[in-house]
This record gives sequence, C-alpha cells and structure tokens, in this order.
Amino acid sequence: MTHTGAGKVIVISGPSGAGKTTLVRQLFERMPQLVSSVSATTRPARPGERDGVDYFFLSAEDFQRRRGAGDFLESCQVFGRGYWYGTFNNQVSPSLAAGKSVVLEVDVEGAKSVFARHPAAITIFVRPDSIEELERRLVARGTENPAAIARRLEVARRELAQADWYQHQVVNNDVDQAVDAIVNILLSHGV
Repeated sequence: MTHTGAGKVIVISGPSGAGKTTLVRQLFERMPQLVSSVSATTRPARPGERDGVDYFFLSAEDFQRRRGAGDFLESCQVFGRGYWYGTFNNQVSPSLAAGKSVVLEVDVEGAKSVFARHPAAITIFVRPDSIEELERRLVARGTENPAAIARRLEVARRELAQADWYQHQVVNNDVDQAVDAIVNILLSHGV
C-alpha cells in the first residue's frame, strides 16, 4: 500500500498495565514521522511531569469550560476518581492537515469518540496475554494500593471485553515483538 500523503489518526488503547506508554515511546523511535498528541488532564502533575510536554494540566473549571466550547476531540472521566482526560482538536487537526499521522493513546471510550469523528482511524488494542499477568504488572509497579489496583482491574475487564471492537489487537508479552507488530500494522495501512 502506498502512502497517499493524507495523515491518519492512529488510536492505541489497552488496560492500565498493558504497556501502552512503553510501546508508544518505542514506536516513535522506530517511526519518527509519527506525531504525538499531548493530552489534557485535571489530575495533578506527578513528580517530573511537565505541563505541555507530558500533559496539559488544567483546573477542573478550565477543562469543563473548554469541553463545553467543543475544544476536545474526545474527553472522559477516568477510573472514577473525578479526573478528566481529553485530546484537544488543535493537537490533531493541524498535523492531519499537513499530511502527518497522529498517535492518540486513549481509553476505549475515547477511542470510540475519536472513531466517530475519524472513521478511517487505525485502531489498535494492546493487551497482556491474561488478566493475571495484568494484575502482576500493576502490583509490580508499586505505585498504588490494593483498592486502586482492584479498581484498575475492574476497568481492565470491561476494556478487554471490548477489545474485539478494534481493527487490530497486539499482545504485549515482549516489547520488541509488540512494537514490530504495531509497525507492521501501520505499514499495512500505508503510514
């Protein structure tokens, strides 16, 4: 398939702990022509995170004002904690207009919102080979208490139940193999 010069929207989703962020980081190293989209969030910045680089950190009021103004391609509340996440239209549209492909790392709900606006989007669901492996990874992170892990696993089960909605699924048991699989998917779509 040849590249048409038109930018594509690439949606990558998967449950917390599936390794999406690691895969996306390596994907950009392998395919530097891809453009990332910086998401907005109402959650506080973690140590080392920078506004406009890791996320656009917004107050809840500013987020809702911008949401009401239609500034977001997609937005949703994540993990039931009251924090909002979203993708600004202005993080996607200019790159697409310039013929560049944009990678969005969003949850299942966000993916469906993006697909409604961009039905030609390439959708990829990243998953571990089992829910037990996912739980092992979340526990090994050491960043959350058992109740938070249980919440994430509950969300993960709902997300895994919707994995067949995606055009492609990639099992992430080996990072290099998973990145190879994603690169091959994108090449098959002319990216």
